[in-house]
Amino acid sequence: MKILIIDDEDDIREILKYNLSKEGYETFDANNGESGLKKCIEINPDLVLLDIMMPGMDGIEVCETIRKTPGLENVLICFLTARGEDYSQIAGLDAGADDFVAKPIKPKVLISRINAILRRKSGESKSYSEGLVINRERYHVELNGQVIQLPRKEFELLALLASKPGTVFEREVILDSVWGSEIVVGDRTIDVHIRKLREKIGSDYIVTIKGIGYKYQEKE
Repeated sequence: MKILIIDDEDDIREILKYNLSKEGYETFDANNGESGLKKCIEINPDLVLLDIMMPGMDGIEVCETIRKTPGLENVLICFLTARGEDYSQIAGLDAGADDFVAKPIKPKVLISRINAILRRKSGESKSYSEGLVINRERYHVELNGQVIQLPRKEFELLALLASKPGTVFEREVILDSVWGSEIVVGDRTIDVHIRKLREKIGSDYIVTIKGIGYKYQEKE
């Protein structure tokens, strides 16, 4: 998977490249909108991480141009925005953005968000363990052939945990990935949603790691 980072701040680009490379992504970068657009046309990335506030050609212009460029219609675009820039998020959605990540960027949260964005692109159904199937595109869950109705947040929580079986997701990562950094909710919110999930799919799939968070395990 190729990810292009377009941001005028050198330190942000280096941090993102370092963390994304560790996850196995092929990374490219540009320090302004004009060169970023040229690089995007050249490499046709799977995802563009795009800063909104840049001198010259800003992120909104870059996004609009990408959306109009033949061959780049399927490129996913995630804007990097400062907290509270509601007007920027509205403009970004109008320009064709797929998602947003708030600055200051937390690497663990960013990786989870990127994985979720790329999963949405694939829209695949995947059986994470015997009998359990999750279709991310349709927000559809089946357990032993029976459809399980889940509210959106319960579905997103299950899909996040099941995206990496055996990996422990810390509470902070879960909150930011499922509820977003702009929404203030407490740790108890996670616990309530986990309890409801266990009531619907059974208690064998989700394991509590005391004082840290939760993980998804394959059912034996």
